[in-house]
Amino acid sequence: MEDTQIIDLYFARSEQAIQETDTKYGGYCYSIAYNILTNQEDAEESVSDTYLSAWNAIPPRRPSLLAAFLGKITRNISLDRWRKYRAFKRGGGQVEIALEELRDCVSGEESAEEKAIRREILASLNNFLETLNDLERNIFLCRYWYLDSIAEIAEKSGFSDSKVKSMLHRIRKRLNAHLEKEGLR
Repeated sequence: MEDTQIIDLYFARSEQAIQETDTKYGGYCYSIAYNILTNQEDAEESVSDTYLSAWNAIPPRRPSLLAAFLGKITRNISLDRWRKYRAFKRGGGQVEIALEELRDCVSGEESAEEKAIRREILASLNNFLETLNDLERNIFLCRYWYLDSIAEIAEKSGFSDSKVKSMLHRIRKRLNAHLEKEGLR
């Protein structure tokens, strides 16, 4: 089923939207979640939470790229779950839980300056990614967006682990130079 048809099912509030999403993107979302959590049950829960979040976000949103939309949701949910698990391992998680409860009270909204800086950094990063060839961009995104291991990237790309590590090192150096040139580092 095409993405536009799946999105139309969400707008129609048809439960078939979840089934079609799972059929087309379940493995993709699971892969993202598992790479972050390294636990089958937690990854499956994150994927289920992704579907619920998509259900709640569509409508009113109409994502132009459903895969990217679902991938971002899965990644954020999985990272949140990973942080909570990690916090639990450090003293039962009570400090992290207490701080999370107070976050909305004390942190406030992001200032206009912080928003502008974040937008500037994102624009600079996107510009940098455009300078990479397709192979370099894919390897960079696999490592730093999808959090694939070096071994997984090597298997997907057909390169050795050391070749992937070397490529990532060179890309990071170029990114660092790019950010310094832009005055963001």
